[in-house]
Amino acid sequence: MAHESFEDGPTAGLMNEMFVNVKVDREERPDVDAVYMEATQAMTGQGGWPMTVFMTPEGHPFYCGTYFPRPQFQALLRAVHKAWTEQRDDVVGQGQQVVAALTSRKNVPQGDGPPDAEPLAGAVRALARSYDGARGGFGGAPKFPPSMALEFLLRHHARTQDREALAMASHTLEAMARGGMYDQLGGGFARYSVDASWVVPHFEKMLYDNALLARVYAHWWRLTGEPFARRVALETCDWMLRDLRTPEGGLASALDADSEGVEGRYYVWTPEQLTAALGEEDGAYAAELFEVTGTFEHGTSVLQLPRDPEDPERHDRIRAALLAVRRERVAPARDDKVVAAWNGLAVAALAECGALLDRPDLVGAAVEVAGLITRVHLRDGRLVRTSRDGVAGANAGVLEDYADVAEGLLALHGVTGDAAYVERAGALLDTVLDRFGDGEGGFYDTADDAERLFRRPQDPTDNATPSGQFAAAGALLSYAALTGSARHREAAAAALAPAGLLAAEHARFAGWGLAVAEAYATGPLEIAVVGDPGDDRTRALHRTALMAAAPGTVVSLGEPGADGVPLMEGRGLVDGAPAAYVCREFTCRLPVTTPGDLGRELRL
Repeated sequence: MAHESFEDGPTAGLMNEMFVNVKVDREERPDVDAVYMEATQAMTGQGGWPMTVFMTPEGHPFYCGTYFPRPQFQALLRAVHKAWTEQRDDVVGQGQQVVAALTSRKNVPQGDGPPDAEPLAGAVRALARSYDGARGGFGGAPKFPPSMALEFLLRHHARTQDREALAMASHTLEAMARGGMYDQLGGGFARYSVDASWVVPHFEKMLYDNALLARVYAHWWRLTGEPFARRVALETCDWMLRDLRTPEGGLASALDADSEGVEGRYYVWTPEQLTAALGEEDGAYAAELFEVTGTFEHGTSVLQLPRDPEDPERHDRIRAALLAVRRERVAPARDDKVVAAWNGLAVAALAECGALLDRPDLVGAAVEVAGLITRVHLRDGRLVRTSRDGVAGANAGVLEDYADVAEGLLALHGVTGDAAYVERAGALLDTVLDRFGDGEGGFYDTADDAERLFRRPQDPTDNATPSGQFAAAGALLSYAALTGSARHREAAAAALAPAGLLAAEHARFAGWGLAVAEAYATGPLEIAVVGDPGDDRTRALHRTALMAAAPGTVVSLGEPGADGVPLMEGRGLVDGAPAAYVCREFTCRLPVTTPGDLGRELRL
């Protein structure tokens, strides 16, 4: 509609003559998007983008829709203007009725507490019912990366050894990364696959998808030792830093799907283009290896890698050559907006991938991203949603911003041992408890002092990212595990309640809540590693602790007597040697001093 109507002179003239026009960036204002999407779904029975809403000056929606072709849109503009001019009382009344109906809806039911063993097992069965056994993933086309559900399945297997849960996760993770939805040359995942086989993507690349997926692939590697998982996790992190990193140290939100006005043009190939880039022999080999058989439009193909190459060195050489040629093409535009929540997800991914996969540069990048959030996005203890070019935007942070940034800071503490990250996360989570609570154990998506819309948005279900409520539950639980705070643990348990209600029938939309519930069911484990972080013995214990696959394990690291993290208090060396303490709810087993002994403790 932007190209077809808003940039069209006659249509724009009608709009400007008859209406006050507001174009909303849903990434800047997810709260505005949420409440008017709810109105659109209520009035039309469906939703989607672009979303078109006509409303009164008070913000009351009275006519909603999604995409309108230009002729129909022009007719609609005239009809709505005529109704507003000649039947204003009726139009205003319609808007009031819509608002009354939506605001009378009951708040999200909270259930009876976090799901325990049976609902969690039931969620695995529910996912199995919609599982695509041939191609991986859940449901049919289009297929979106089910990042949160995959994290839940990996955690469920780690807790219960359920083979079906691991098989569904492993098959899906491998299928996604071998298909065209994964950039076989440059790394990184596209937004979704338009088909059921992960072949043809919608080529837009989002930071949040890649942050979530990098972390899941690292966890898959930690659980199974699968080399393919390690490669994909690292390539995804490298793509985020290469293509999304901003001069200020943050990460931009997305790359467009198109270049030169054509979707996918930057990414697709023909056999002739491969030959021109590589020569006859390597070109033919690459066409077979990457299945360049006309899978996309106009004889072009999206590159796939259905199997590992028999000659890895040749594959690496060809890949590098094609990447160099591709860099000569006009690249997709980048949205340089830095979104706090998505950068929080990236901090967690970069920190964990760097620590688990022995890439300290990734940990350094996570520290830089966290530093940008602290410098630019924090104002008097409150988060700003977005920034650009190092300048904070005007919009207040929403629940997911606080929760995801806190999650990233706590993960970064586990890797670096810096107690300041725990303190900052605690301050953000105190704001969540003080400003976002709904009085019934759940959370609104906006703070109590945010701009007032006709309805305060609240949705515990996952979408492309973890819901704000389930993300908050995860950060609250980790913070409680590090500090012993009963207040934060109880709040986490209450916030997980909707996951139990969703588990049996709608597990795909509660994946993060179910993943956090697995951590709650496990404890989670708390591991305090005490010793000089520069000592090889301390580093070995710390790495063993980070390799613990138990769901939601928290790790703290520091010198004996270090201040700032209650889990570390009273934990000392053992006969002068670095030691690790394995605890649940601050009740600890006897300390151990070798990685072997710690590994045995973690298998108990």
